[in-house]
Amino acid sequence: MITLHETAVSGNCYKVRLLLAQLGIPVRRVEFDIDALRAGRTHTEAFLAMNPEGRVPVAELEDGSFLPESNAILVYFAEGTPFLPADRLERAHVMRWLFWEQYSHEPYIAVARAWRTYFGIPAGREAELPLREARGYVALDVLERTLADRAFLVGDRYTIADIAIYAYTHVAAEGGFEMARYPAVRAWLARVAAQPGHIAIND
Repeated sequence: MITLHETAVSGNCYKVRLLLAQLGIPVRRVEFDIDALRAGRTHTEAFLAMNPEGRVPVAELEDGSFLPESNAILVYFAEGTPFLPADRLERAHVMRWLFWEQYSHEPYIAVARAWRTYFGIPAGREAELPLREARGYVALDVLERTLADRAFLVGDRYTIADIAIYAYTHVAAEGGFEMARYPAVRAWLARVAAQPGHIAIND
């Protein structure tokens, strides 16, 4: 059985659980809660042997090997399924959105949520929050324009591109983002939530 080392409230961990649930793959969960993260329990020698970055999620595969980084885990499990297109161009577009999510979306929307809801703003970094909020809105603007005339992000069908970006977008309001400004994004969020096998972040 796959073991997922994770934090339940993390969107990066949730995206992996969501795909596994929709693929019907059973998973054993090893939870690091917020207190465990604060205590540095993902920076022990044992954990760093799984992921030198000291971050969750980490998928422990059935052969005993470890795969960190949420979007890499998505690609691994989506291979050969409808969640990752076989078409070369559509596949490249899925990858494009996965890269975009980690570079232009997650650092702003996810961090604003983490600071506002779970950890507080780190001392000395208070001036960063308005910039992260501004860039989060830029990311949401990109999604709104993209989804104005399509049902999903790539090829008009549900893929891991949608899963990856849904994970933090659907909880963006917890970071203070005004989602009422984004009707196309909200309609897309509803379509993703209606997909077979969907689970909530707190499931």
